[in-house]
Amino acid sequence: MSAIAENPEGPNEVIQVLFALHPKFDALHFCNPFEVLSYAQHNIHDSATKAFECTVAAAAPGTTSSSGMTIKADIDYEEAYERLSDFDVLIVPGGNVDAVLKAQAEPLGLLQAFAALQKQDFHKERTLLSIDTASLFCAQAGVLQGLAATTHPDLYTKMEILCKDAARRGDLEQTDVMEERYVVNNARFDLGDKLEENPFVLSKRPDGRRMSLARKGSNAWKESKRRESIVRRGSLRLGGMRVITSGGVASGLDAALYLVAAMVSIESAQEVARILQYTWIKGVTVEGIDV
Repeated sequence: MSAIAENPEGPNEVIQVLFALHPKFDALHFCNPFEVLSYAQHNIHDSATKAFECTVAAAAPGTTSSSGMTIKADIDYEEAYERLSDFDVLIVPGGNVDAVLKAQAEPLGLLQAFAALQKQDFHKERTLLSIDTASLFCAQAGVLQGLAATTHPDLYTKMEILCKDAARRGDLEQTDVMEERYVVNNARFDLGDKLEENPFVLSKRPDGRRMSLARKGSNAWKESKRRESIVRRGSLRLGGMRVITSGGVASGLDAALYLVAAMVSIESAQEVARILQYTWIKGVTVEGIDV
């Protein structure tokens, strides 16, 4: 059950997050977003308004990273499948990619189940976030068809090959592999009256490349249960599941901060970045709807 934090404007639900670990995962792929979410608050001045509650799923009671750090699991994969509908966000760290792909091991099945759940029940907004090389798991699982995505720069070619293979196995829809810090699909936007003041609208590129009309995100999660939002969400791919893929290790921090901004508030994301003494580098959103 979701916990509730009270504020003067009404209750704020604690957002339920599931981390899916596998043997020899990359420790920073897990720790970076975990720390970001642990600091996020609905009210940045009230520590009682925790925004996220994180649950760790793994095949064994303890799962060891490639660097030797062991993380205790809260639940096993069997329970994760049983409780999948309880979670708003699924986060998948990368690492040990070739072994997971060769064995067709978890978290591939959980990724597919989470995507299928959103298509069956689009009345609830769900988000999938892959960190670094975990986007290759998403590609293999077939959840990136018809979307845009990124991964670690060293693996762009491998990513493109996996996406093309998935397209041949599926409905032939391709994946646009982008060179970005993170890429967001199926976002919701609260554009407001002044686009130039909206931090989620991409108006210029710092590297001098052609300006994109892609937008940078949304803080409209609180509006996601409106009838209009549900109808629009259902018209998107994967039942409107927000799909975020990030690039290298540090970009996982950027993607996690985006998640805080999108589901809690821009102010909360900025406060977390301040606490971490980190400069948030924003990625792009390539597909979304206005709410």
